Order: sequence, then structure tokens, then C-alpha cells
Amino acid sequence: MIDSPIGARRRSILAAGTAVAASPFMFNIARAQGAPIKIGFPVPLTGAFSAEAQDQVRAAEIAIKDFNAAGGFNGRMAELLVRDDKLNPGEAATRTLELIEKDKVQFIVGSLSAATQLSINAVARDRKVLFNSISQSDAINEAKDWSMYTFHEALNPHLTAGAVARYAFPRFGKRIVYLTADYAYGHEMVRGFERAGGPLGAVKLADIRHPLGAADYSAFLPRIQALKPDVLVMCNFGKDQVNAAKQVTDFGLKATMKVIAPILLLTARQAGGAEAFEGILGGSSYYWGLEDKVPAAKAFNDKFRKAYNGMVPTDYGALGYAGVRSVLQAVLNAKSTESMPVSIALRQLKYNWYKGEQSYRKCDHQSVQSVIIIESKSKNMKDKNDVFNVLAVEEANEANLRSCDELGHKIST
Repeated sequence: MIDSPIGARRRSILAAGTAVAASPFMFNIARAQGAPIKIGFPVPLTGAFSAEAQDQVRAAEIAIKDFNAAGGFNGRMAELLVRDDKLNPGEAATRTLELIEKDKVQFIVGSLSAATQLSINAVARDRKVLFNSISQSDAINEAKDWSMYTFHEALNPHLTAGAVARYAFPRFGKRIVYLTADYAYGHEMVRGFERAGGPLGAVKLADIRHPLGAADYSAFLPRIQALKPDVLVMCNFGKDQVNAAKQVTDFGLKATMKVIAPILLLTARQAGGAEAFEGILGGSSYYWGLEDKVPAAKAFNDKFRKAYNGMVPTDYGALGYAGVRSVLQAVLNAKSTESMPVSIALRQLKYNWYKGEQSYRKCDHQSVQSVIIIESKSKNMKDKNDVFNVLAVEEANEANLRSCDELGHKIST
């Protein structure tokens, strides 16, 4: 039978439609709709901060599980791509570039060093990929390093040191010596203490600097003793903090001065032991013991214990959780995985993931949050994790941050 012109045209249209439906273009769209939402996570799995980094990964995976268990975004599940930045800015930049260009991640969360986070941010910013930093830094919020794609979930040195200074200096004395790790973190912490201490009448007797990764502090201790400070401030981190605390204790400095640290780490306390850290006071973004009074802390701790055989999360681990969960919540709020819509949603986010109410300041994307003042103990411990007394909580207050104008942001709304 010979086709009519109308019948032939109808079959031609149907065939064309079938071809379009099966085209690689349509297949790629369908595949993208079910593709995972990839979050790159560069942290120093090796090196002086490895214990803290490994806990960041554990907690970040809890945030991924939370998101996926709730159904993800339009059926798309989240995936964490962890990379070792080796605590090296060049390595951090290389791994970040690979995550963006090779692995095609949508977002970057991570870092555990003031230096590496700036290199990660530079790579992500230039490629318009959102980066949420989970390490302390003052510089990352300054206009010269900042962009609409830059967020800072962690405390910053100005806020942390300020809170500890406001608590400690009026109670223990105003003659201060700093033992400082000689890189951006240490320098920024000293600056934070000096700015907060000035109005309190604090006087810097010396800022004694040591290299990152130092094992021997014996050359510094006689000088500290001779200066006779009221307070010794250890502005260091990780294994540096463990080594310094042990040697300060062995040398007997605690008998004549109060020893404090801007960040008193759970991992460091557990590694160094009760005797080395006895009586040392410091600040923290989180301590698991808040669960007795803060429901969000209890919920977070319980999920972590269940996932990791009864372990409790650390301070920097909690930042890994919050950094990832905030980004994924912003994906849901923005109904997008594109960095700019997610950035806009993140700027508007009000959240309480694990310790109380938080939000990102719009001018610089710094998370406004509380600082917990803790002191190490060696007695009346309920279990091996019960190592700190919570002395005070400085509640979230934007006034404790450097101003937007000082940071170089002319528009603060």
C-alpha cells in the first residue's frame, strides 16, 4: 500500500521524536539529574594535624548521611571526596584544582590551617566554586581574599583569642608571655589577645616564636621563667600544643604562672594526658559535654557515637559536620547545586546543628557563634572523654568580630 502524504509526515515526526529522546544530549540530562552532589574535602590527613583532620572527615560523613537519609535533593545523593593536603599550601591548591576540574565537585569544604585555606580559597574563588572553610583564619574574611563564594564556618583567631582574654586576663593577671607557632595561625592569635587585652590593661612581655612542628621547647623555657609572667599563652595547635604542654609542665612553669591556649584541643588533651594539661585553660568552638544542657549537642553526639563505636566528636570534627551540613541545607533552600544560588541561600541561613544558634554575617560570610571557655581536669572524670570543665560560654555576638569596614567591606548588609 502506498502512504498518503499526511501519513508519511506523521511517521516522520514520530521517528524524529524518538531520535531526540534517545540522543546523547537527553541522556546526559537524565544522568545529571541522578548524579551525586560532590563535595570536595581537602584536609591534612598526614602531618602534625592528622588526628584533628581525621575527625573532621568522620563528622563530615555524618552530615552526608543525614542529607542522604532525608532523600537528598531531587533524588540526588551527596558524596564526600576526601583528599590529603599534607598541611602544605601548594599541595592544597593542587588537590583543590583536581577536585574541581577532574572530579567535577560542586562545592569545597575543608582545610585545617590558616595557610592552606587561603590557597584552597584562591583556587575555588577563581573558578567560582563555593568554599566553606573549617579552620581558623582572620585573613580569609578580609576583602583582599574574600569573594561571594567564600564562607568561614570556623571561629576566627580574633574572636577566639578575644573570648579567652576577656575571661582569663582579669582573673589571672596582666603580665603576658606568648609562646607562638611561627605562622599565620599563631600570629593572628597573638594579635587577637593583644587587641582584647589592651583595654584590660594587659602588657606583652615577649612573643617567643617557634617553628611549626617543633619537638623541643627547652631553649625557650628558661627565658619564659625569667620574665616572670602572670600568664603564659601557648598559641599553637595539634602536636605542637601537646609537646609544649608536656615540656612546660615538666619544667615547672605552672607553679608560678597560669597557662592558657586560645584553642584547647580535645585531641591534644587525650594525646598529652591529664598531667601535662592539668589546669590549662582555653577556648573551643565545641565540647561534647555541652550535651547535658544543649539538645542539639546531644543529638549530634548520639549520631556520632552510633556511627563510630561510642566515640565522641571533637571540636574540629564538629566544624566538619557543620561546614558540610550548612552547604547541603543551602542546596535544598536554593533548589540548586550551582554555587551562586547556594551562596545566596547560605548567606540567609539560620541554623543550630550542634551547639546553638548560628548565622553567616552577610558582609564577609563569617559564622557568628559562641566560644566555649574550658579548663583541663584530671579528677572526677566520668570516663576517658570527660576531660574538660566548661567554665563559661561567650554567646554569639557580632560585636565581638572585627567590623566589616575594618576588613575592607564597605557594604555590611
